[in-house]
Amino acid sequence: MNTTDTTGRAAAGALRRWAGKDFVWLSAFLLACAALYFSGNLFAETAFRIPAPAVDVKDVAAGDARGVPPGSPGGHQTMVVAGGCFWGVQAVFQHTKGVIQAVSGYAGGKAETASYDKVTGGETGHAESVQVTFDPGQVTYGQLLHIFFSVVHDPTQLNRQGPDIGSHYRSAIFFADEAQKQVAQQYIAQLGAAKAYSGRIVTAVTPLQGFYPAEPYHQDYATNFPHSPYIITFDLPKIANLEKMFPDRYRSDPQLVGAAKPGLAKH
Repeated sequence: MNTTDTTGRAAAGALRRWAGKDFVWLSAFLLACAALYFSGNLFAETAFRIPAPAVDVKDVAAGDARGVPPGSPGGHQTMVVAGGCFWGVQAVFQHTKGVIQAVSGYAGGKAETASYDKVTGGETGHAESVQVTFDPGQVTYGQLLHIFFSVVHDPTQLNRQGPDIGSHYRSAIFFADEAQKQVAQQYIAQLGAAKAYSGRIVTAVTPLQGFYPAEPYHQDYATNFPHSPYIITFDLPKIANLEKMFPDRYRSDPQLVGAAKPGLAKH
């Protein structure tokens, strides 16, 4: 990485920490409005029609293949994924039937650096991630990966997602056990062989060392601040794509972490 890149990333991170994303992306929102006027849908988030996984957790015999961490009630399972800003990733899974809870947080780095101020600096090893707890009787790990690769993000973008740039916005799957690892790797290979995307899939499949919930104001952000320019431009289209492409898995009322508090944006 050259000095210019490092300086630019540091400056961008500092600006986000000082002003918050709403301020930073106001200009992006205005540009989006102009682009939408002239092109019809230029800035709407891309969705990919791709095949479902040929292999799911139930098909993989690898010891305890449930992906259930100790103490999880009711046989619920969990997965942790990263696909850009966690606001939109969380929102999509909160609107997915069978998801018990989706929590924004950090994975890939150490506990002492798991804070927004530090992670947005781009040097902690963390990715903005979401921990998804789900009922496997309603939705499976493979089915959630199908949504992840279809409407949550673009897995061909390296260390970025749309306007958000840096390794903390990388595409990643943090597997909890050997079964999750195998399913994720085989699905990526399947999508690559099918040439489902115009570019190469860069999603990292790495072991989960720990997940650290993000600050409270990041939870349920898309629901609490639906009029945020960033949410309107980059995240609401993801939810609309979920409803359009997976109508049988979509639910209109999101499964929130806390009580919705519209209009109380943090700056």
